[in-house]
Amino acid sequence: MGGSFNLFPVQASTVASRVDNLYFFMLAVTVFFSVLVAALLVVLAVRYQRRRADEVGANIHGSTALEIIWTAIPLLITLVMFVWGTSVYFALAKPPAEAMEVYVVGKRWMWKAHHLTGHREINQLHIPVGTPVKLLISSEDVIHSYYIPAFRTKMDAVPGKTTTLWFEATQAGEYRLFCAEYCGTQHSGMIGKIVALAPRDYQQWLAGGAPAGTLTSTGAQQFASLGCVTCHQAEGTGRGPSLVGVFGKPQQMANGARVLADEAYVRESILNPQAKMVQGYAPLMPTYQGQISEEGLVSLIAYIKSLGAGAPGGGQGGSTAPAAAPATDTRGTN
Repeated sequence: MGGSFNLFPVQASTVASRVDNLYFFMLAVTVFFSVLVAALLVVLAVRYQRRRADEVGANIHGSTALEIIWTAIPLLITLVMFVWGTSVYFALAKPPAEAMEVYVVGKRWMWKAHHLTGHREINQLHIPVGTPVKLLISSEDVIHSYYIPAFRTKMDAVPGKTTTLWFEATQAGEYRLFCAEYCGTQHSGMIGKIVALAPRDYQQWLAGGAPAGTLTSTGAQQFASLGCVTCHQAEGTGRGPSLVGVFGKPQQMANGARVLADEAYVRESILNPQAKMVQGYAPLMPTYQGQISEEGLVSLIAYIKSLGAGAPGGGQGGSTAPAAAPATDTRGTN
């Protein structure tokens, strides 16, 4: 930006211009009617002011046509805002299926990013330009909010929940990252940056700091160390259901309901396994609430997602976990 003053952040994502256009339209409508109402107040107050002590105002009868006009015009304008805003909302809420996934954990007072490749970052996030990026956001303590002004995107990090945010950078550069939810005494210091790199530069960044293992292999180690494999066997012969190939599919519960096996379901299965029990399985599984960190949960979720419908080892977990989720004896997935 060369030190020059910018009233608005640079538009650096595919949705930034859409968000700005909607904002400017709403701002223009607000300014227009604010000026119109203020001007009419002044003009009418001067034009119809009382000039004699005995002057009495004339009775004014209503006009049906006028009532329709000043009802219809605001209605049409608000409908335009509603339809336009809904379109932008759905564009922001639905990440592309091919989006690159990164897990982000908020903690007072930092942001920790976990790439599927195993790379980890604190208060930074390296991404490739021109590639949709889906962030799976959670919190270790209180509510935070992941806010990137240049991308016009923001999403809360809520304890005990996984939220989703996506964007696609359109130009290389470094962009400010903020926590937009007051989270304590050092909230103002919970800042960072998004580093958008050209695809070739991004690959060089990945190669420059090769980690010991991927996020899914870390999750596989967690799965084994917690003893999950003793109940969640790939063949479905254990006390808990096999979780191979179940992620993203609806699961039949003991109460007759069907629940989608997504990140929220896996998280709840680990921390509160009695909440939703899979049909055909007894409520035997203990809770892991307080026994596993948020980052441990992230790696387990990533591992379970990696388990395909094929090889028993699933994904990149290899031989450490032939079946699935680290804690779902009672809920798992059939």
